[in-house]
Amino acid sequence: MEDASMDLAASHVRRSSAGNYVWRLLATGASFVLFGLGGLVLRVIVLPLLGLLPGDAVTRRRRARNAISKAFWLHVQFMYRSGVLKYDFVGTERLGRPGQMIIANHPSLIDVVFLIAHIRDTNCVVKESMWRNPFTRGPVIRAQYISNNGSPDMLEHAADALRAGEALIVFPEGTRTKPNKPPVFHRGAAAIALRGARIVTPVFITVEPTTLTKAEPWYRIPERRIQVTLRVGQDIAPESFTSGASLPIASRRLNEHLHCLFLKELSSS
Repeated sequence: MEDASMDLAASHVRRSSAGNYVWRLLATGASFVLFGLGGLVLRVIVLPLLGLLPGDAVTRRRRARNAISKAFWLHVQFMYRSGVLKYDFVGTERLGRPGQMIIANHPSLIDVVFLIAHIRDTNCVVKESMWRNPFTRGPVIRAQYISNNGSPDMLEHAADALRAGEALIVFPEGTRTKPNKPPVFHRGAAAIALRGARIVTPVFITVEPTTLTKAEPWYRIPERRIQVTLRVGQDIAPESFTSGASLPIASRRLNEHLHCLFLKELSSS
C-alpha cells in the first residue's frame, strides 16, 4: 500500500512538472511576442506622441529613454509574474549617475532589458542589427543609443556621451558569453572609460540555469524556472590606471583589471 502511495505521488509530481514546463514555454513565447509588439507600439504611437511635447533635444531624448525604461520594466514584471524567471537586483540605487560607465557581462539575451528597466535615463552601446530590426529601430533612434558598428568613431561617440554627463551601459564582450565559458573582454570598453567616464561601475550578472545564450533558440527553455541575479560592484576610478602611462597601456591595464575582477566575482557567485 505504501509503495502504491509513493508511485501515485511521484506520478503527480511528474504531471505537475510537465504542466509547469509547458506553461513556462508558452509564457516564454508570449514574452517574445510582447517584446516585439511593445517595440512597435513605442515606435508608432508612444515615442512620436512624446516627441510632440515641448522641450529641447535633451528633454525629448530623456522622455524617450524613460518610456523605454518603463516598457522594459513592465516586460520584466510580465516574465516574473508569468513564472518565466525570478530575479534579484542588488545595488540598483547606485546606477544612473552622471558620467557613469556601467560595465556588465553578457550571459543572456535579456541582460540589457534588466539594466535599462532599472535605470530611467541611460545611454547604451547596442549591436548594429537593432537599427535594421523593425521592432527596435524606432526606439534605439529616438533614445539616441550608440551603435556598436566597430568604427573608431563609435569609441569617441561613447566617450562624448560620458563627458556630457550621460550614464552609459557597455558590454565589453561585444556579444553573449558562450555557455560554461568565462567572459572575454575586448579593450574597446576600457578605451571608452579612460576617454570619458567619471566613474566605472561593474555589474555582475548570472543566469541559472543558462538560457537565451548565443545561437540558442527561444523555445529551448531549461527544466526549471530561471534565476537572474544582478549585483552592482564597487566603483572604479579610471584615472588610477592612467598615471604615467599612455592611453593604449592604460586601456590594457584597465581591461585586464576588469577581466580578472569579473572572473573572480562570477566564480564566487
